[in-house]
Amino acid sequence: MAAGPRRDTRGIVDAPDLFAHVRFRRREPAAALRPYLEHYWLIDWDLTEPYAAHVVPHPSVNLVLQRYEAGASPEERSGYAEVAGVAPGLFTRKLAGRGRVCGVQFRPGGFRPFAPAHDVCDLTGRHVPAAEVLRSPPPVDAVLVPDDEDARVAALDAFLLGLEPRPDPRATLAMAAVDRARTDRTVRRADRLAQDTGLSARSLQRLFATYVGVGPKWVILRYRIHEALEAAESGPEVDWARLATDLGYSDQAHLVRDFTATVGVPPTAFAPR
Repeated sequence: MAAGPRRDTRGIVDAPDLFAHVRFRRREPAAALRPYLEHYWLIDWDLTEPYAAHVVPHPSVNLVLQRYEAGASPEERSGYAEVAGVAPGLFTRKLAGRGRVCGVQFRPGGFRPFAPAHDVCDLTGRHVPAAEVLRSPPPVDAVLVPDDEDARVAALDAFLLGLEPRPDPRATLAMAAVDRARTDRTVRRADRLAQDTGLSARSLQRLFATYVGVGPKWVILRYRIHEALEAAESGPEVDWARLATDLGYSDQAHLVRDFTATVGVPPTAFAPR
């Protein structure tokens, strides 16, 4: 497992534009939580004009604590916490005025030890009040009120450690399988991933439904779309036919089709002009 939070921007559509509008950082959780968590992510903004952020989500569950100060309901202004399951498509959040979000991105497969009564597939595509999923409600004020981000991280650490996640061999297996899909381009099919993990295709499907929330084929595709999005934003000189082959597609047309279905526009729309 890599040390420290991820530094890439994979999944963030036009990351430089987002970072020009909001203050975004990732923070590392306490050591005992790192087997289950990718990182914490903190966003603050103070905008004169509304802004829409777009993300092609990772196959991760997120715990999100948020407060909005403009165009918001009383609950949003006072702050609230929700569990966001894996989002199947492009996620868009419109931001206005001032606001703050503190999030916990769990490793794919790493959420269920904190909520063992819930199959993660039941959360897919949903935003559920955190108190309905976790054994105790998150400390919204302790996380969202302090301007000192070390205090926010400490409050998140204390809360999650208090949930006492216990090692779960099947969660560990699910996390390892997803890591393999993310990092190994030779894994292009779900049956290959099943073979690598020593499971039958059906057993792998059940494992992913319970611990990840989406199927192994979906996970493989999502990570390849992340790579394609990164390539699209890197410059206009992309050999899409070669990239399609590298990512396991039979031809360029299939890559463009999946990219457009996920992101909403073809890859050429992101190329710098």
